[in-house]
Amino acid sequence: MKHIYQKGTDAAAPVLVLFHGTGGTERDLLPLASVISPTSSVLSVRGNVLENGMPRFFRRLAEGIFDEEDLIFRTKEVYDFLDQAAVEHGFDRQNVVAVGYSNGANIAGSLLFHYPAALRGAILHHPMVPRRGVQLPDLAGTPIFIGAGKNDPICSPQETEELTALLGEAGAAVHVHWEQAGHQLTRSEVDAAAAWYKTNFA
Repeated sequence: MKHIYQKGTDAAAPVLVLFHGTGGTERDLLPLASVISPTSSVLSVRGNVLENGMPRFFRRLAEGIFDEEDLIFRTKEVYDFLDQAAVEHGFDRQNVVAVGYSNGANIAGSLLFHYPAALRGAILHHPMVPRRGVQLPDLAGTPIFIGAGKNDPICSPQETEELTALLGEAGAAVHVHWEQAGHQLTRSEVDAAAAWYKTNFA
């Protein structure tokens, strides 16, 4: 997968894995990494699916309707890529925290839904429920930040609450930060994620 790897100054700090939103690239979320954990190594990934020329991490059938078969396939693709990248770049595969926005938050959420110990933690900006009716792995104690907009037309507050409940039932320690905003990523939401990160990982 096309990606950028930037070695951090603190080898013990979690590696931040960045997943962009629809139409983004591996450069989009780099500024977030420097706010959340300036000393961390960063692995920023570009999605392998194109929708009308816009990179994504998996296909969808329509707005808010995922191609479930492709989602499962692409989630394994990302999971295997993280294993390979850890070897290639020499970082601890067990010490990885995902930071995703929109479609990127959904692929990060899908990793949590499908693979035990896929991530040490996750910052999910405006995620949706990746799949319904599946048994989640044991996420006991896994810290997860969800950033949500009360007026988000793509990801409703009900969707956020459902995802929070599913992750919580699997044992994850979920913190939800609400903004009086839509689907866009605000600076105050990023700052809230950074403060949460420092509490859980610094």
